[in-house]
Amino acid sequence: MKLVLKLSVALLLSTIGLSPSHSADSKPDAVVKNKSIEARIFLDDKLKADTALAADCLAEGRKWLDKNAAEAAASRKQDPQFFKDGGWDFERKYSIRSVVADRYVSVMRNDYMDTHGAHPNSDVNTILWDKTDGKRISIRPFFTETADNGPTMKAMVKAVIGSLRSEKKKRDTSETATEEWFKSVEPSLLKIGAVTLAPSTEAGKSSGLTFHYPPYAVGPYAEGEYVAFVPWDALKPYLTAEGARIFGGARPKGDADESQ
Repeated sequence: MKLVLKLSVALLLSTIGLSPSHSADSKPDAVVKNKSIEARIFLDDKLKADTALAADCLAEGRKWLDKNAAEAAASRKQDPQFFKDGGWDFERKYSIRSVVADRYVSVMRNDYMDTHGAHPNSDVNTILWDKTDGKRISIRPFFTETADNGPTMKAMVKAVIGSLRSEKKKRDTSETATEEWFKSVEPSLLKIGAVTLAPSTEAGKSSGLTFHYPPYAVGPYAEGEYVAFVPWDALKPYLTAEGARIFGGARPKGDADESQ
């Protein structure tokens, strides 16, 4: 019975985009392990090849480890009965999604968190790294204006919601595509969703923007993560010279499946 239950849980987590454990043959790049928590940080090999980017991500990851380790210790002290079967289980993975114009690197940051609640949770965020300047940036340099509720952001939101509706229809979950679920997608760079530069069929270019949403963000938990794609030509009127330089081509076949 226990084996069946574990297999069922693993299947559910796989379906919604969560991973109950890391690869057995992978070595964490940073780890905290004690009676309260086991938490790990993984950087993919491509990311580690960029020394500055790897150092930036690892520094952020270590802060995340320390923060959750402190919270786990406090929780264990207050409610030790919830730790009888072990401590919390946390994992963060950094991986490169795309490199555009040999300068702009889109990084996925995926979190897995098990605090012995009803089910584990996950989160997804993104980093846009400028290799030339050696720092994190936003997508602002690619657009003439990105003011909250401005024309660019409104156009993005319209395209994002259209993409999400199409994805829900593909999953046969269109009945959940209500306005209520999409209220969190706001015309603001800080509230529209975690964004990456999508790869392109044209070398060195980006085919547009992909917005990544964890479970609960734009649909029920059971639906898992969503990725909305906005082709670059939908935003063509709002591009700066640099935006026009880096965008082009089409989204590669299969990228929709790989980015989920």
